[in-house]
Amino acid sequence: MAFGGEFIFRYRSWRRILRFAGHATVAVLSPSTYSPATRAVAVRQIYFTAWQILLRYTLFAALFSLVLIQIVAATARQYGLSQHALELTLRVLVLELIPLLTALFVALRSGAAIGAEVALMRVGGQIEDLAEAGESPLHGEFVPRIAAAAVSVFSLTTLSCALALLLAYAVFYGFSPWGFNEFSRIVGKVFDAPVLAGFLLKCLLFGLAVALIPIATGLEAERGKPKSVPFAVLAGLVKLFFVISLIEVLSLVVKYV
Repeated sequence: MAFGGEFIFRYRSWRRILRFAGHATVAVLSPSTYSPATRAVAVRQIYFTAWQILLRYTLFAALFSLVLIQIVAATARQYGLSQHALELTLRVLVLELIPLLTALFVALRSGAAIGAEVALMRVGGQIEDLAEAGESPLHGEFVPRIAAAAVSVFSLTTLSCALALLLAYAVFYGFSPWGFNEFSRIVGKVFDAPVLAGFLLKCLLFGLAVALIPIATGLEAERGKPKSVPFAVLAGLVKLFFVISLIEVLSLVVKYV
């Protein structure tokens, strides 16, 4: 009986998340949603989510990329596979690891904060107060955070991938311009049109998940019960990690299976 009750609870929770995701995605893609107040909230969220951590995350991504590139290059030379080392680096580091690490980094830093903020609004009755005042919490509070998280994840991923490409060129060819033609050929081979489209879609899905799921689970907090906030935030993080992992696995299946 307890197992059946838990299953029903989890089913209803995921169903609420999917329903909220559908409504929120439609609102995010609607230009009429973005009033001056909404844009101001989105810009502020981008500042907290991406701009404040830009330098630290860029340094981390550069160090991580450099170490991994050096490991791949050294291992490839050891086994006589130097001709495949750059392609392998781009496929593993740029296409897979950097987008995944960026999504997880933003999820830990901002996803939990967004979920806690929404849960506290729910406990304090602010969401109901907005609805009673004729204002839409979805359009006024949630959509700008979702859009900002998506933009932040996409921007940080793009910047980190560009930096990884520069470091890969420097490791494999040094600072000589003579390797540019071969480098461009390999980059073009790796980033063909279908792969690039899948990469952009994955980054977009990561960004949407980082905000959609914490907000949806934050709404599961109970009004007037502050103790429900930690449970809602923790549940949101667990579901978020599951969805990010699922997106990554499905991406790998589509590309390589």
